[in-house]
Amino acid sequence: MKRIFLIEDEAGLVLTLTDRLTREGYAVESATDGEAGLERATREPFDLVILDLMLPRLSGFDVCKELRRRGIQTPIVMLTARGQVVDKVVGLKLGADDYVTKPFEMAELLARVEAHLRRAPATPHPADGYIVGDLRVDFRRAEALRDGQPVELSAREFQLLRYFIEHRGATLTREELLNEVWGYNAMPSTRTVDVHVAWLRQKIEPNPRHPQFILTIHGMGYKFAG
Repeated sequence: MKRIFLIEDEAGLVLTLTDRLTREGYAVESATDGEAGLERATREPFDLVILDLMLPRLSGFDVCKELRRRGIQTPIVMLTARGQVVDKVVGLKLGADDYVTKPFEMAELLARVEAHLRRAPATPHPADGYIVGDLRVDFRRAEALRDGQPVELSAREFQLLRYFIEHRGATLTREELLNEVWGYNAMPSTRTVDVHVAWLRQKIEPNPRHPQFILTIHGMGYKFAG
């Protein structure tokens, strides 16, 4: 499932776009100011960013410029009420891939989103690691720390944690986890996934009985909500 990050401060538009994009089969996350959007777009892998130009705390121009400066090449579609050509030119020069002016037809935005997702390479994995709460995961060293203390993880537990992090926000079925983490030829049962998830929760969750990172999606599978 493709992940779309919406950085927009207009609550009504956030709800409308989230609802429509979700119905189109995308996983949608959102932020309502430029600073929060920049921070999250930098540390999480998204397939496309829809970025409003006029944002509190940090403008869409600045967010776009900083993302590109940091080497984030995720496609960016700028969304703005402005219609001046100069704004479009500035946005594109700063690294935006497209520009849609409000008010817009939803069909037009969806068509542009689909076009950029077709052309874009697969979402890159976080290069170095991930931090959430008191948990720090270092992919290069294959290690995890809680409050600065090492977390003893087996190789399989670390692979499972990494897969969750790289697909955070998406609901993952037990079958997908078996195929992607254990491999098509391993042939363990879905119970194996449940056992490893329980072990992971014991090691990384502040309260394993009430997990805040690895959530159970009843009837479907699991979601990493960090």
